Amino acid sequence: MKIGLATALVVGSMMMLPRPAAADALEAANRERMRGCGVAVGRMPLQSNSKLQQAAKRYADGASLQGAMAAAGYLAAQSSAIHLTGPMSDAEIERMLGEHYCRTLQDPQLRDFGAERRGRDLWMVLGAPVALGAPGDASSVNRRILSLVNEARAAGRRCGGKYFAPVGPLALDAALTRAALEHSRDMAAHDLFDHRGHDGSTPGMRVDRAGFGDHHIVGENIAAGAMTPGDVTKGWLASPAHCENIMDGRFTLIGIAYAENLHTRSAVFWTQDFAAHRLSAAIP
Repeated sequence: MKIGLATALVVGSMMMLPRPAAADALEAANRERMRGCGVAVGRMPLQSNSKLQQAAKRYADGASLQGAMAAAGYLAAQSSAIHLTGPMSDAEIERMLGEHYCRTLQDPQLRDFGAERRGRDLWMVLGAPVALGAPGDASSVNRRILSLVNEARAAGRRCGGKYFAPVGPLALDAALTRAALEHSRDMAAHDLFDHRGHDGSTPGMRVDRAGFGDHHIVGENIAAGAMTPGDVTKGWLASPAHCENIMDGRFTLIGIAYAENLHTRSAVFWTQDFAAHRLSAAIP
């Protein structure tokens, strides 16, 4: 089951206006944003973003909003676009934005801005960046997901029609994380969404070659399109089969990893690998 949780809001309009004076789209948008639909608010202003400037150009060329942002290298948790057609002065831009796009401009999640003007047309692109963690700091994402998973295990949970009593926490395992990263990167590189790898590998095979050692049970959750640790975990817990893996008391260890490919529709690919070491026959 593919769990896709990314969202994008596209707002389009075609409006004919009088002949223009020079307009600064960002300043006009921020004046309306700070005005708050006629009521003063303390919202942070939009900020110019070089990647969204590129995205606005591609959007103006006819690309989809998602395609334009991906090509520009901007990974968005949320996005919106406005297209105004006709000669525009600063005052006219502000009036039209205030009358028709106030709700979009007031969205506190949207904080980055790019614009492209070509004669009588003006395209504006607004975005909220995905906050997966600082580059090279995947460990913070892993810790957040681990915390959410262990909160669910500690509370007990119904997965579909089956109830799971509270169970002990999972611990992060380096080998399982290597196996999870291998599969996330493989899915991202080949734009696949499957437990079987591009090379035909299964979860158990990947866990073996990651050096986990002897195991008696292995499980795997995958997701694509979720843009935050909270979103991907929520999606897994809402799916009975994925939820059962999380709540299965036989698992004691977990590996977590994600990989990005902005040139795919899903953009972010996630893997959780679960396992437990096989107990020695000498241990009662």
